[in-house]
Amino acid sequence: MKTKDKSVVIWLLSGCVLLFIMVVVGGITRLTNSGLSMTDWHLVTDTFPPLTEEKWHQAFEEYKKYPEYQKINIHNDFTIDDYQFIYFWEWFHRFIGRIIGMVFIIPFVYFLIKKRLDASTIKKCVILLFMGGFQGFLGWFMVKSGLIDNPDVSHFRLSLHLTFAFITFAYTLWVALDLIYPERQKVNIALRNTARWAFAILIFQIIYGGFVAGLNAGLIHNHWPMMSEGKFMHETVLIEQPTLFLNLVEGKSGVQFVHRTVAYLVVAMILFLFYKSRKFILTSTQSKGINIAVAFVFIQFLLGVFTLLLQVPLWLGLAHQVMAFFLLASMVYTLHRLSK
Repeated sequence: MKTKDKSVVIWLLSGCVLLFIMVVVGGITRLTNSGLSMTDWHLVTDTFPPLTEEKWHQAFEEYKKYPEYQKINIHNDFTIDDYQFIYFWEWFHRFIGRIIGMVFIIPFVYFLIKKRLDASTIKKCVILLFMGGFQGFLGWFMVKSGLIDNPDVSHFRLSLHLTFAFITFAYTLWVALDLIYPERQKVNIALRNTARWAFAILIFQIIYGGFVAGLNAGLIHNHWPMMSEGKFMHETVLIEQPTLFLNLVEGKSGVQFVHRTVAYLVVAMILFLFYKSRKFILTSTQSKGINIAVAFVFIQFLLGVFTLLLQVPLWLGLAHQVMAFFLLASMVYTLHRLSK
């Protein structure tokens, strides 16, 4: 890595860390049902939470106009203290988003002025800036779906928002790796293609993880390895919705069935990559990436099983999401090392 690139790499990796924190806080926001607490969006005035008791009461009265309070929380002795708790997590989630925007834009302008970025890196960073802006739009688009009639966000929009955050992180890490490892090496096409398939299946699994979260589908069929006593596929997988496709994308049982089944495929693909890699002489970074991915996928699988068996306790649901992030990072690193 060139000396002039070190500060750029630190900047990009700092963005990765912030994106990781953003997803963790987003997970807490979702698991505590805090995402609909801020009913309006103001770029400047929402930078800080209400600072006076009067402002808190105004915000609470505004919240009472929307479906989540009117259809759910009004029956739960929901107080302003409860509101302040859920408000904090949604506000903190959005606040981190603002910080990420500044951390990306301000250093980017500085590096441009100082001519620290080559043409290729500039193009990649511009893509990252657009991805960050689009992620903010997806957050608004998701929350909007829960403020009209249904007191819950669309699981499609939630999954899109979550998956795009993972993809933005993955691309940021890839750009940083391009600078950390500027040298080019002979590409092992067979291993690279296998890694690409494993990566694609992992992204598909993340999408369905978003579906499971959005539908609270982890709260049913809390058995393993069968969905229920003696049944690999519960009968409700095929009857909740009018068509097979809708059962697999909108039915709670169907979505959980796909997610738990694809988990086996993710493990199998990464193990196949490991097995296949034994036939080749690899660099130390390639071996390290594959070995870490194998370790992480087993940890993630176990976390998924226990999250299901224990009916998604907050800490375990969050750990499962965090581990998905680490697994994705290991696959990005592995694929980068096999591709470059």
